[in-house]
Amino acid sequence: MSDILNQAVAALTEKLNGQDFDGIAKFSITDEGSVVIDSDGARVSDDEADVTLSASAEVFEAILEGEQNSTAAFMTGKLSVDGDMGMAMKLAGILG
Repeated sequence: MSDILNQAVAALTEKLNGQDFDGIAKFSITDEGSVVIDSDGARVSDDEADVTLSASAEVFEAILEGEQNSTAAFMTGKLSVDGDMGMAMKLAGILG
């Protein structure tokens, strides 16, 4: 398992901060793998999801560190979203 995926799990766990996420979202990190968040928290997984967000490791790192707004990343084509846009908007609230 890559350090990038482990760091993503840790960052998402911190962002969730005990909140119950009532769906399944997947973060697909180019050339690294996937992280899923659901009601159980964040974990490395390639499970099916309600929404999949795809981007490079650099873009995800910037989003998780608060240096890149997820909505702006989507609007500029740095982040792609496949699936439930409502769920994606819930994620934007969690990610900040």
